[in-house]
Amino acid sequence: MKTKPQTIAQFFKRFPDDEACLQHLFDVRFGQGYECPKCERASKWFRIKAERAFSCQWCGHHLHPTVGTPFEKSRTSLQMWFYAIFLFTTTRNGVAAKELERQLGVTYKTAWRMADLIRKHMADVDGDRPIGGAGKIVEADETYIGGEARGKGSGYKKNKTIVFGMLERGGDVVTEVVPNRGVNALVPTMLKHVDRETEVHTDELGSYGYLALEGYDHKRINHSKGEYVDAQGVGVNAIEGFWAQLKRSISGTHIHVSGKHLWKYAKEAEFRFNRRHRPHQMFDDLIETYQS
Repeated sequence: MKTKPQTIAQFFKRFPDDEACLQHLFDVRFGQGYECPKCERASKWFRIKAERAFSCQWCGHHLHPTVGTPFEKSRTSLQMWFYAIFLFTTTRNGVAAKELERQLGVTYKTAWRMADLIRKHMADVDGDRPIGGAGKIVEADETYIGGEARGKGSGYKKNKTIVFGMLERGGDVVTEVVPNRGVNALVPTMLKHVDRETEVHTDELGSYGYLALEGYDHKRINHSKGEYVDAQGVGVNAIEGFWAQLKRSISGTHIHVSGKHLWKYAKEAEFRFNRRHRPHQMFDDLIETYQS
């Protein structure tokens, strides 16, 4: 079974030019026989060379495969877009806009916009399906992300952004930026993403004490006492490992990420983690799945 991402040579063989990329978009989104939205007849669609579109055989209505995708209204070639996505799916720690600028030969502004839209697309494709359920264990934890403020020391938190994470053991992770570590921020986020029949592991933060009132089987590990995993396997090591990878990506690849955009970098890491057992599918997931 294929488990490795495709190589650069395989990528360019599959998508040698813009035409191949546009045909791919048409095939995965519509395909021959697609019912025309205007005349409502199953149609054979013909390529219109003057624009990124296909025409209905009956009424001439145009379909634009790039509409509703990150490539809509972009003057950058489709092959460059596909290659940028390829780069995002073949690296462990993400791709900086500067690297895209160098690889694609575009301006930094264009590279930054492409990277931003690709991260948003990763978030859309990954989605936020509920995790957990009866017999499942979810680890929940929050972390601060952001550099040190000059003259404030490492304990200063006001310049940092809080990301809350919920990770099902052996399954998926879900992340969300939250305004604070209070009950009103953490518990509703948990209710949105984690089934109430789940066994939930957290640290000793007081806000988590309300989870049992919502029906969760809540168990704690007390870090302040030097506990990390107890005899029953209660712990949050898996979600803390995810935080370590996210922070390595930010500090090693991007140096700094503003609080305004942090959610997209967290979702990128989430997308990659949730496909860790099928990395060969990351690229196809992104070029075959679009919001309707």
